[in-house]
Amino acid sequence: MALLDSREFGDHQWKKISQQELDVVLEKHKLFANGRTGGERATLSMYDLSYLDLSGRNLARIECAGTLFCHCDLSDANLEGAVLFAADMRFTNLKRVKLDKADIRGACLAGSDLTGATLIDADMRDGVLLKPKKGGGDLIPVIHEDATGGFEKATIRGANMTGAKVSDSMIVQTDMTDCILRNAKFIRTNLSLSNLTGCDLEGADFTDANLSGAIFHGAVFNHTNLSNADLSGADLVGAIFDNMDLTKVNLDVAYLAKRVEDMDVSLQEAILMHARWVDSNGSEGHRAVFSKTDLTGKDLSGVNLAASDFSFAILQKVDFARSELLMADLSFADLRKANLARADLRGAKLSRANLVEANLVGAQLSEIVISTKAQGGKVRTNLDHAILRDAKMNGADLRSADLESADLRGADLRDADLRGASLLDADLTNADLRGAILDGADTRGALGLPGGE
Repeated sequence: MALLDSREFGDHQWKKISQQELDVVLEKHKLFANGRTGGERATLSMYDLSYLDLSGRNLARIECAGTLFCHCDLSDANLEGAVLFAADMRFTNLKRVKLDKADIRGACLAGSDLTGATLIDADMRDGVLLKPKKGGGDLIPVIHEDATGGFEKATIRGANMTGAKVSDSMIVQTDMTDCILRNAKFIRTNLSLSNLTGCDLEGADFTDANLSGAIFHGAVFNHTNLSNADLSGADLVGAIFDNMDLTKVNLDVAYLAKRVEDMDVSLQEAILMHARWVDSNGSEGHRAVFSKTDLTGKDLSGVNLAASDFSFAILQKVDFARSELLMADLSFADLRKANLARADLRGAKLSRANLVEANLVGAQLSEIVISTKAQGGKVRTNLDHAILRDAKMNGADLRSADLESADLRGADLRDADLRGASLLDADLTNADLRGAILDGADTRGALGLPGGE
């Protein structure tokens, strides 16, 4: 294979290869990866593959230690078990790539897009590649120009990193929204200012990690180890804590939901003032604002709370039965085991709310028609990315509701009306849909539907 040129940084030289030459190498590797005759494992360590197209390729077990992948297209590629030790993957398109059990130690992925990638059991710990100095002699570290290992300012939305080893890495200012991080190791990792909204953190280990300024809205902490983690300035409002030992965690420096006792006015007074505000079209009283407040177990049944603000509130086991919650903001709220039976939630915002085992029997969740001087038209009830696992939704009116990417696994949707609803990428695995009406619903990408995936 002829090499076109080379790039040299200090004592290190990267071999350059053309797209046409690379395609030949990768075709042979494909045969190797598939166990076919004539195959040959690709060894591209210390090559410069910058700006080349490797998308959709079977690159399982490829050898690419110290390789330059800057600005490459690796989307939809299979890199299972690949050796990417100390590779430079800055600004690389890694959407939907498979990196399960890959060796990514010391690799630089700053600015890369790993949306929808899988990194199950991948090794992403710190590491340094050593090579002999030019002319022989001592081993010296391979250093990429202006690159350091880690994921700084990368996008890792929706990636599955179950069991990944990420200890001692840099993941600063990284978007990790909706990642699955079960049993992942983040010991001494710097995750400062990163966005972990909606992450599944069950069994993850953040011992001695830097989580300062990180955002955990709607993240689920279950048997998560936060021992000696730095949570200064971390936003834990709307996070879910289950089976947690917080004795070695300093939460005083983090942002958490406030207790109802710390409100400026009593709960009863706030409800009365809100009723006056609603009845007078806003000319008297005050809107009820319970955002970021812990109201666990309170009885708010049969109350008019239309257009109230419960965003990021802790509402576990709250009784909202038959209450009016039209146009209310319940986004990111913790509504686990809450009673919303026959409540009027038309036009409400429930984006990323946690409604595990909630009672929504007969609830009104259809769109609402608004006709005022300021605005007009229909407003859909927003349940996108809401967690409705094992929720009781028998007979609920969900016409035209937005349930995009909602988790409806095990939900009881018998006789529910879902006409015109958006179920894009929703998960209805093991949901009971007997008698449910789905006419006109958008079910593209939905899981668990009869006759579907």
